[in-house]
Amino acid sequence: MSIKDLLSYEEGAEKQFLNSRLGYTEVSGNPELRKVISELYTTMKPKNVIVHAGAQEPIFNFMNVLLDKGDHVISQFPTYQSLFEVAYAIGCEVAKWTIEQSENGWVADINKLEQLIQPNTKLIVLNSPNNPTGYTLKKEEIEAIAEIARKHDLYVFCDEVYKGLELDGIKRPWFADHYEKGVSLGVMSKAYGLAGLRIGWLAIRDMELIEKLIKMKHYTSICSSGPSEFLSIVALKHSDKILARNVRIIEDNLKIAEEFFNRYPDLFEFNRPMAGPVSFVKMNITAPVEEFCDALISEKGVLLLPSNIYSFQRQYFRMGFGRKNFAESLAKFEDYLIEKGYV
Repeated sequence: MSIKDLLSYEEGAEKQFLNSRLGYTEVSGNPELRKVISELYTTMKPKNVIVHAGAQEPIFNFMNVLLDKGDHVISQFPTYQSLFEVAYAIGCEVAKWTIEQSENGWVADINKLEQLIQPNTKLIVLNSPNNPTGYTLKKEEIEAIAEIARKHDLYVFCDEVYKGLELDGIKRPWFADHYEKGVSLGVMSKAYGLAGLRIGWLAIRDMELIEKLIKMKHYTSICSSGPSEFLSIVALKHSDKILARNVRIIEDNLKIAEEFFNRYPDLFEFNRPMAGPVSFVKMNITAPVEEFCDALISEKGVLLLPSNIYSFQRQYFRMGFGRKNFAESLAKFEDYLIEKGYV
C-alpha cells in the first residue's frame, strides 16, 4: 500500500499529514496512537501501551529488561528467531515447546508445556498466529496457558503480529487481556502490511514493568518516527477495512495454492494456515530443503524459507500468501519442478 492509498481512507488526512511537525515524539509514543492501539484490547488503557520501532526493538528491550543470565525460558517452536535467540544471548536456558505435525495440521500439547517448567523458569514465549506454521492458539488453549503461568507465577510474552488475519473467522483474545502478567506484541508490519512504517508496540498491565521498558527505550530508539506514528493512527482507525482487504488477498492466494498442492500430493504435504499469510509445507523430495530453496531462488527468483532458517531440522519450507503476484511466482515454482524432473 502506498502513502497515498493509506491517506485516502480518511478525509483530510493528506493535508494534515503534509503539515505534520517533524520533531521528536514522546518516548512511549504519540498519545493519540497509544489511545487507538489500546482500543484494540478490552482491558488496556493508553498508559498500558508503549510504542516502539517495529517488532525487533520491543522483543530486544523486553527480554533485556525482564531476563537475567541463568533464567529459564520456554519458547514455542518453531518460531521467529529473535523470540529465543535474544534470550540465548542474555545467557538464559531455553527449552523449546514444539508444536507437532498431525494428520489434521499442527497441534499444541499443553501438558508438554507444563512439563518443561523448571524452578528457575521466568518466562513463556508464544507466537500466535505462528510464524512459520500459521497455527493459532484456540481460546481454550490461551486460557489453559494463562492458568499454568498463573500457577507458577510466570510472565507470558505473546508475539501476536499476525493477529487480525484469522482465516476461520474466529477472533481470539489478545494474551495481555487474558492474563495479568501477559505481554502482547503488535506491529504495523505484518497483519496490516505496512512494514515501511516501522511501528510496533507492547501492551502490558504491569505498570512497574512498563516504567522499566520506558527507561530502556531511552537507550535504543528513544522515540519513533512522527510521520510513521501519524500514518499508523490513520491505519488503525480503519483497521477493520485494511484487515479485511488483506484477508481477501490471502484467501484468494490460498485457493490457488490448494489447487497446486492437490496436483502434487506425493511431493508436498500442505498445511493450510489457521491465520496469517504463511504456512509451513512438508517436502517429500529427497534433496536437502535448504539446497532446494537456494537453487529455486537463484534459478527462478522465487523465495521459500527452508526450515533450517528456524533452527527446525526437518524437511519443511515456509510459503507466503500475502503478495498480489503470488500466482505468477507459483507458476515459476511449478516450471522449476517440471524442469528438474520432480513431476
